[in-house]
Amino acid sequence: MSSRNTRPRTPSAVLSRRRPRGVRMLAVAAAAAVYLAGSGAPAAADDTAPVVSRGVTIPAFYHPPADLPAVNGTLIRTEPLPLGLSIPGLDGRPMPGTATRLMYRSTDSNGRAVGVTGAYIEPWAAWRGTGPRPLVAVASGTMGQGDQCAPSFALQHPLTLTGDTLSVGYEALAIYRLLATGAAVVVTDYVGLGATDRLHTYVNRLDEGRALLDAARAARAVPGASVTDRSRVGLYGYSQGGGASAAAAELQPAYAPDVPLAGTYVGAPPADLTAVIGGIDGSALAGALGWSLNGFAQSDPAVRDVIEANVNDAGRAALKDTSTMCVGDAILRYAFTKSSRWITGGRSLTAVIAAEPEAQAVLDRQRIGTLKPAGPVRVATGVQDDIVPHRQARQLAVDWCRKGGEVTYQAIALPDLGDKLLTNHLAPLITDQGDAVAWLTDRLAGRTAYSNCWTMPLQP
Repeated sequence: MSSRNTRPRTPSAVLSRRRPRGVRMLAVAAAAAVYLAGSGAPAAADDTAPVVSRGVTIPAFYHPPADLPAVNGTLIRTEPLPLGLSIPGLDGRPMPGTATRLMYRSTDSNGRAVGVTGAYIEPWAAWRGTGPRPLVAVASGTMGQGDQCAPSFALQHPLTLTGDTLSVGYEALAIYRLLATGAAVVVTDYVGLGATDRLHTYVNRLDEGRALLDAARAARAVPGASVTDRSRVGLYGYSQGGGASAAAAELQPAYAPDVPLAGTYVGAPPADLTAVIGGIDGSALAGALGWSLNGFAQSDPAVRDVIEANVNDAGRAALKDTSTMCVGDAILRYAFTKSSRWITGGRSLTAVIAAEPEAQAVLDRQRIGTLKPAGPVRVATGVQDDIVPHRQARQLAVDWCRKGGEVTYQAIALPDLGDKLLTNHLAPLITDQGDAVAWLTDRLAGRTAYSNCWTMPLQP
């Protein structure tokens, strides 16, 4: 067993009034407490004090232990997970499947052991393809940064609505469609989303990609799971999840060669965070800027230094506020906010990063597309997407093609549904989902994928 690193507690003045003493660091970790404390390591879990995030009590299951296993993908604990959307099948088994909440070990971007939560679902449907039942590791789209926003929590509570928070488990549609094919599904909560010892490191490619691959490893050890180390594995993700699945496909050869990757769906991936910041700034999802800053400030001293030097009081308050928010909260509170309101001198976050070489270097290290992905990948992007900009997603496909990747690129042409409203980003999620599931199911069945890299000069 390895002992996890700890960091000093956040000063009480920056803790949310809704959280009792002894709970995890809040994101003002980024704007105030973390860089004042001078350490980027997460706080030790307190298994005795309940964690309450915006009025929602987080189950004790989500508190990681002080000591973690030595091997990535090792299960730490499991428990039954009641699905919020489920009906009994004719044979008495629940449809679409039987769910298990899980916690497993992964390694974060600083090389530290971390406990990650998630869920495994054993499907009711039979697998009718070749080989043993396959597994799909699902990386959820943006859910928020509060622990109550965790994808596994959303499977149990499809709608979390209190006077303080709003979270919708919108990924259930894709998850249930995948289960209907007879594939098993494992969902990662990512690093720090759900697990109460640290903040969620939003769009950190190493944290997300490793957490997704380790979820696939952990699934094989879940009691009652029918998947084995011979089961083909698919990765599935859109938006934040598309970035995570893309990163995992790049990391798999070196980090998880024992995961037999058959195919990866990469929808609307935030592959170039410098471009994505420009798309999010001033949009309906402007609150996501807070999640990004909070997460990177927790893991990288260079970002903490930039925040200390450039964020004003309004920005510090916003970072603290967003650290416990879900998507619904962020839209209601910060939709169409410009980052210049949070920066001294009224500059944009893009301008600050351009003037801070160390901060730009952090984003450059997050770039996806510098490594050849393992196995066939399907990259889909809406040509009107102005939140996770289409051009940078297309560039990912180009970069992978140049590296010899087996890339199926799909440009989704839809009408312009409104500037910065999220509609241009969300519409392809729905319209492409059937084709995405079918493509991935074919890979899980062992059918050959054919690259269309040769068409890239002709594709929008």
